[in-house]
Amino acid sequence: MFTKNTSKVGDAVIVFICVIFIVICLAPILNIFSRSVSSSSALVSGRVSLWPIGFNLDSLKMVWEDPKYTTSLGWTAILTIICTIFSLFITVVCAYPFVYNNLKGRKFLNGALIFTMYFNAGTIPNYLLMKSLGLLENPLVLIIPSCLSVYNMILMRSFFYGISDSLRESAEIDGAGPIKVLTSIYLPLSKPVLATIALFYAVGRWNGYGDALIYIIREKQWFPIQLLLYNIIQNSTQSIEISRLEGFSLPGVSESIKAATVIFATVPILLIYPWLQKYFVKGVTLGAIKE
Repeated sequence: MFTKNTSKVGDAVIVFICVIFIVICLAPILNIFSRSVSSSSALVSGRVSLWPIGFNLDSLKMVWEDPKYTTSLGWTAILTIICTIFSLFITVVCAYPFVYNNLKGRKFLNGALIFTMYFNAGTIPNYLLMKSLGLLENPLVLIIPSCLSVYNMILMRSFFYGISDSLRESAEIDGAGPIKVLTSIYLPLSKPVLATIALFYAVGRWNGYGDALIYIIREKQWFPIQLLLYNIIQNSTQSIEISRLEGFSLPGVSESIKAATVIFATVPILLIYPWLQKYFVKGVTLGAIKE
């Protein structure tokens, strides 16, 4: 039999393992933050690891005061909100009809949606499609093509399946139509999955830059913050390679600016996690039957 001391040792081992994983996850973030608030000489000499050396806020202040960054950040925040709301709406509208077993073409529609999750036309056909639709250099190209994730739709559909049919049938007996059933029963009971999927969409849009990189080239006012960060890192990397070939070194401030830009682009989305965390652990009563 296990003794109390054995149980304490086991708990201590689990806590130790969890602490190790936490440190591994936090180390890259601490490194980036330290680089953003360290002096140029410390960065050039490679002395910055997890703790800042020569602490200063010049790089963060420079990024914050640059309208290029603040404008891009504001546009990315607006874009993320619009995409999240629109994608949630499309996901709910797509998943909800599947709760009706008498839906005509139910199996075909389900198979067609899943097919698109595994097979894609490719970059060039997608580019030609966006061009023919007139979406190139258009902010709508960042919203419409990625408005639905089939994986998220399957999550939503599976959650809807877990809600008792008796609730829907009772509402229908009382005269509620499909839209009333959705807004009065399914959506109120689906807050946890709605919050989770909203977080998936928000993080995906906030971190996304591939579509903007391909479809938006000249209209820089539509650049999301991640694309701006990508360009900064790419230009800086190319400049460093050129400097090495020509035999001179660049000042460490460029590294500090890159790190400050990463912090600038990462902190806002990190602040959303605690706000939605309660929905991940909050239970909901499913399967209740109206008497």
